[in-house]
Amino acid sequence: MPTPLIRELVDGATNVFERAGRITRFGLQLAVLTPSSLLRPRTIVDQVYNAGALSLVIVMTCGLFVGMVLGLQGYEMLNRVGSEEYLGTAAALSLLKELGPVVTSLLFAGRAGTALAAEIGLMRATDQIAAMDIMAVDPMRRVVLPRFLGGVIAMPLLTATFITVGIYGAQLIGVQFFGIDQGSFWSQIRGTVELDDIAEGLIKGAVFGVACSLIAVYEGYHAVPTAEGVGRATTRTVVVSAVTTLVLDYFLTALML
Repeated sequence: MPTPLIRELVDGATNVFERAGRITRFGLQLAVLTPSSLLRPRTIVDQVYNAGALSLVIVMTCGLFVGMVLGLQGYEMLNRVGSEEYLGTAAALSLLKELGPVVTSLLFAGRAGTALAAEIGLMRATDQIAAMDIMAVDPMRRVVLPRFLGGVIAMPLLTATFITVGIYGAQLIGVQFFGIDQGSFWSQIRGTVELDDIAEGLIKGAVFGVACSLIAVYEGYHAVPTAEGVGRATTRTVVVSAVTTLVLDYFLTALML
């Protein structure tokens, strides 16, 4: 007979796969509705602003300090082997291939993802979505899809911004603080970083954007219509998005290598 611990683990794994299946089916419904939503670009632009532009400050601030930390740590490690002139390459590749898309995704989930889930969940709690159903207005098309597409479009742009500011932060520390030659810093980046490295970071950002936006709108749309239910939906959005980002990052890295 299975022990209670094994039964609990099996039930937990079953719930995870069932939830993943429901989110995937929800995403397929949004994909079917996407072409018709493109006929109303104004609503999508508004959501790109809400998800992207309003997240710029935190993304740029974190990008700058992550780049500066890379500059400090990278210089210390490279200085031990006498290769501090490669600081630019090390910082750029770290930001492009891993830190940029992953950290941006976590920031996106914490700021924009929770905002999306809370907004849609509040509409559910105040019966606005039910009112749309009564008036024969599809809430999936009118409420959920524009917010999902806004997050999907904003995420790669935020990733590119994070990477750019992060490289500048590493340059600030390496050149201005440690005295590395500025020309050497940038020439190493130009000579080493390839188009595939840039594409890898942007592809990861796009995939993470789809995953985090889908989780956020799903949790908000299916939130229990109470204040406690909306709070739980926003919490699940952050937790599930963070775990999904790290799992997807592993598989994408393995595929791209």
